[in-house]
Amino acid sequence: MSLAVLAKLPKLLDPEIRDKNLRALGWRAKEAIWSITRPAMPDPVFVIGCSRSGTTVTFETIAASGDFLHFDFEIPQLWNGLHGPLNNGWDSEAATADNARPEHRDRVLAYFYARLGAGPVLDKTCINTLRVPYLHALFPQARFVFIQRDGRDNVSSMMDGWRMGRTDGGFGLAQFFGPSPEPVAINGGEFREWHFFLPPGWREFNHASLEEVCAFQWTTANRLALDAARAIPPEQWIGLRYEDIFERPVDMFREAFERLEVPFDAQTAQRCANLVSRPTSIVKGAPQKQKWKEHNPGAVERILPMIAPLMREMGYDPDD
Repeated sequence: MSLAVLAKLPKLLDPEIRDKNLRALGWRAKEAIWSITRPAMPDPVFVIGCSRSGTTVTFETIAASGDFLHFDFEIPQLWNGLHGPLNNGWDSEAATADNARPEHRDRVLAYFYARLGAGPVLDKTCINTLRVPYLHALFPQARFVFIQRDGRDNVSSMMDGWRMGRTDGGFGLAQFFGPSPEPVAINGGEFREWHFFLPPGWREFNHASLEEVCAFQWTTANRLALDAARAIPPEQWIGLRYEDIFERPVDMFREAFERLEVPFDAQTAQRCANLVSRPTSIVKGAPQKQKWKEHNPGAVERILPMIAPLMREMGYDPDD
């Protein structure tokens, strides 16, 4: 036995590594089965929205219905592996209909089938907010649940996320892509990598303030989603407001469930009624309204001119 093989033995015998390798082999086998048998699978339902806009609580509420197969985590590696910074010249994490390929659809369905089984899939991966035309080209019958949030609160929450991360780690992108191909010195060098997602035009903000970067991310994500929505059949686009979690959570989700053709029972209604007191799985604490007035008032006021036009278009009053 060679020294190289002997050196690998401890890893090969490690139960955790062995189980991980066996799972991967099982997934590959099931993906091969899908490619041969092509079992019928409906187009997915995508929960989308800018980071920190309420996508997690929306996803968890719909997933609790039990009507969808789903992961309990985001899968940007899958989507970026099909089209993303490492194979598009670090352009961004956005994708257009022109980037869609038949093999991409096959890869996604095989991935879902191997890990979740055959059935309707609910996916919540925030970068898909930048990819609606691409997803619609791959999955013409897919439905999109888009949640929006007041830009001031959303930008403030993103600033907190950049600085504090999440309960189970940070939002930095170097863990997925490695070092940026160009120097990043956001907020005077406080940040050397981008967090949350990489929007088109990111290079122009590599030396901007944190509030400008978050305002740019919020504006870009919502702009791309709303522009793409014009080409989506109305029955396949479900628009929600973060603020309704506080003002009318039961009615909001009842309407969403009806449009998704999912039963809305008394237990679900009770869950929705208590959403404000439920912490999400991603960030610490329960959802909050007008958070920006306590956390980042000066910074948000500085970038208000950047976000005010789109806020008005989305039905918010930036002067209230």
